[in-house]
Amino acid sequence: MSSLSAGHTAHPASTFLGLTSEHSASSAPPCASPSESAQAGSWRSQRVLPPTLQSDGTLSQPVKHKVHLQTQQEVKMRMTGMALRVIRTDGFLALYNGLSASLCRQMTYSLTRFAIYETARDRLSQGPQGPLPFYQKVLLGAAGGFTGGFVGTPADMVNVRMQNDMKQPMHLRRNYSHALDGMYRVLREEGLKKLFSGATMASSRGALVTVGQLSCYDQAKQLVLTTGFLSDNIFTHFLASFIAGGCATFLCQPMDVLKTRLMNSQGEYRGVVHCAVETARLGPLAFYKGFVPAAIRLVPHTVLTFVFLEQLRKYFGIKVLA
Repeated sequence: MSSLSAGHTAHPASTFLGLTSEHSASSAPPCASPSESAQAGSWRSQRVLPPTLQSDGTLSQPVKHKVHLQTQQEVKMRMTGMALRVIRTDGFLALYNGLSASLCRQMTYSLTRFAIYETARDRLSQGPQGPLPFYQKVLLGAAGGFTGGFVGTPADMVNVRMQNDMKQPMHLRRNYSHALDGMYRVLREEGLKKLFSGATMASSRGALVTVGQLSCYDQAKQLVLTTGFLSDNIFTHFLASFIAGGCATFLCQPMDVLKTRLMNSQGEYRGVVHCAVETARLGPLAFYKGFVPAAIRLVPHTVLTFVFLEQLRKYFGIKVLA
């Protein structure tokens, strides 16, 4: 039940992230990758495109232009300008490019991580010791998130590609019809290994965002209730989930940037370490590119997830020892 109301990735998420990765040859930094340098002169000629069953899959879809922001080598356009450009060149519905892949990702990633975390937490909390200590919640969240991230990698990779497709020249676009078409074509044209490209980053990010969301939510709710000022009501759920959303965004953003760059790469990175080094050359803030749209997506998503989840628990009479 909880897995149907959760979404993220983390990640969700993220159509505009790569919009400004092209830049002029004269201004290309030394760390620019070969494929990005080759595209240097085509900035003005390229059109740019800015991702329920879960709150992340559809409600947060228009702010997923963090993908374009994260893949850019230098800042050419901010979030608002990028959104307006997308609407002007490709229409409002272009903001929802990659929606099918985003939903598919939530059906795999979120279902797995919530199922593992909540099942293990409930079983371990049945003894006389009461609520679990925070470090155990962190370990459970990391395990569930890492597994969920790996399971959701194929849909996640297709999601990133579909969102980033419209910034490419016509002859380089992949033009996936939907998520299943994208996964089938990657498997047929590039092999099974490519389908799990970026799995290390996706799994690591999944672990961090699950710790930030689930573990921090349970702990924040427990701390709020122990103050005695608030009871177990919807305001407490809102406050605890807001804190959890902020923690999740801060923890997972560096991994999210690396994951997006790896999944959208065309061979310019030799691996995770090489990608991290190239990103670090742009400065420490490069790891937090797209932070604002990521927060705009993840914080409301986390709030909606847990507010609805708590109401479902109340409706079905499920008692949770956080």
